[in-house]
Order: sequence, then C-alpha cells, then structure tokens
Amino acid sequence: MSFELPLDQMSVAEKVAAMEAIWASLCNRPVDVTSPAWHDKILSERSKRIESGEATLTDWSEAKERLQNLGK
Repeated sequence: MSFELPLDQMSVAEKVAAMEAIWASLCNRPVDVTSPAWHDKILSERSKRIESGEATLTDWSEAKERLQNLGK
C-alpha cells in the first residue's frame, strides 16, 4: 500500500495526531518491529548527554503541548 499525507496542508497538531496513531498501531504488534542497528548508537549518545547534564528529558505531554503551540 502506498499513499501520501498532505503534510504541507496539515497543522502541527494534525501531524502529531497522525504520528500518535501510527505509533499506537506499531505498538500493537511489537514483535513485527525491529530497530535498525544505528538506533543503539543514537540511544547511547543521548544517554551520555543526559548523564553529563548536557541534555534533559521532557515529559511527553509537555513536549506534545510545545509542539502543538508551534502551530499557533
């Protein structure tokens, strides 16, 4: 199946909602989803940045709200 979303016509809130729907669908069948090897490297780098204080974690609801406010 192939289709395109009208991303240039979607608001930030609509894009976030689409991502959440896709993510929820993927989570329903986690056995079918495998991460590529480069994910481990990225996760390791991000963990080091958090441990060193160079980066911080943001609660998903707060991040989602900030993203939604970008479109306003």
